Amino acid sequence: MAEELIISVSGVRGIVGENLTPSIAADYGSAFGTFVADTCTGEAGGLSVCIGMDSRPSGPMLCAAAAAGLMSVGIDVIQLGVVTTPGVSVMVTHRKCAGGVIITASHNPIRYNGIKLLLGNGMAPPGEVAEQIKQRFLDKKFTFADSVGCGKVTSQADTDDVHVDKVLRIVDRERIAEKRISVVLDSVNGAGGAVTRKLLAKLGCEVYAVNQEPNGLFAHGPEPVAENLGGLCELVKEKDAAVGFAQDPDADRLAVVDENGTYIGEEYTLALAAKYIFSKRTGRAATNLSTSRMIDDVAQKTGNKVIRTPVGEANVAAAMLENDCIIGGEGNGGVIDLRVSGVRDSLVAIALVLQLMTETGKSISQLAGDIGSYYMKKDKFPADKAQAHSILAAAKQLFAEARLDTSDGCRFDFDQGWLHLRASNTEPVVRVIAEAKDRQIAEKYIDAVMNLREKAAG
Repeated sequence: MAEELIISVSGVRGIVGENLTPSIAADYGSAFGTFVADTCTGEAGGLSVCIGMDSRPSGPMLCAAAAAGLMSVGIDVIQLGVVTTPGVSVMVTHRKCAGGVIITASHNPIRYNGIKLLLGNGMAPPGEVAEQIKQRFLDKKFTFADSVGCGKVTSQADTDDVHVDKVLRIVDRERIAEKRISVVLDSVNGAGGAVTRKLLAKLGCEVYAVNQEPNGLFAHGPEPVAENLGGLCELVKEKDAAVGFAQDPDADRLAVVDENGTYIGEEYTLALAAKYIFSKRTGRAATNLSTSRMIDDVAQKTGNKVIRTPVGEANVAAAMLENDCIIGGEGNGGVIDLRVSGVRDSLVAIALVLQLMTETGKSISQLAGDIGSYYMKKDKFPADKAQAHSILAAAKQLFAEARLDTSDGCRFDFDQGWLHLRASNTEPVVRVIAEAKDRQIAEKYIDAVMNLREKAAG
């Protein structure tokens, strides 16, 4: 059965040539452009939107179509070329644009592509705004310009330089460079290779880079998880490197491999970045309900606080703004520092991890050991809305003694761990995540939910 085009708070994602076509991209560009024109009225001069793409072969086709849609409703387009998602965010604010568009399917396989949107603050639109844009697309409520009023297109080639410069401002470049840290970098033939090598060069690192050709032909599974990074782990050992870094295709996520060639897990990326930030500044962090307690442990040791949000980068960034947070992100390897941009940024994560290594003099394995570890298990199962509601209601009764957060499904916090149940926004499934110091405890939480599922199905 053919997959349906997914339109969610994160934008559009689909299979190129099946449900994601040039006409879809053009209409989505027109919908976003019309929204921008309607909500930015009164601003001086013409409105412009930055548009960039990851390295997928389908990117130029969809980028041209989305740009045409934007120009058709009178929006000027600044073409950035093959750049990272955080690079587009940086350029939106740098060029004072009304918004940004990224042609990317992030960590999904090559047959997929997608369209992410950014508002004028360089952040993903919050849920209610994303819903407005989606409805304009579905209703085809576009306000087309006449032949004179169509938008113009220009190109900008300095995204990487602007991005690197902003990242360098949040760390001590000279101090890191003195250490000559050896790094193996795997950019999976995505958009992050060139800009990340440029950053590492300016930080004085000795770099061995693999999978750097930005051709979108992913050298392994594009998601930076353990099963896809065996080659990186071996290279770190072979090169006797201090650290290995793995990016996803649009370079908003980062996974870390320690000096022993051990994949330490995406959850450590945010914890390590927060560990450095909290050693220098007092404040709050924001992360979603499905992120490990490691960041809570890091915050607690320094007298800081963590704010939990519903799942979604836009929710985390909004909480950071509202609560003046000094660091934020998600457990998928995404780190947000508002001094650089309002989206997840693997370059920020790399710089903060290198700064932490430099200042502490500790290896990645030692730093991870200082933070401690948990066992986390993730699962999902099919469920329509009614079934999901029934299972969540039953879980509230079963885990009545737990601390409960219902801002995004149900997160149950126990003394020994936590459990998060939520209906997916993009498919008819319930996602289940459990974490505890002890593997058996985490699996006990998962088993209890599966029993509830069987009862609901029976």
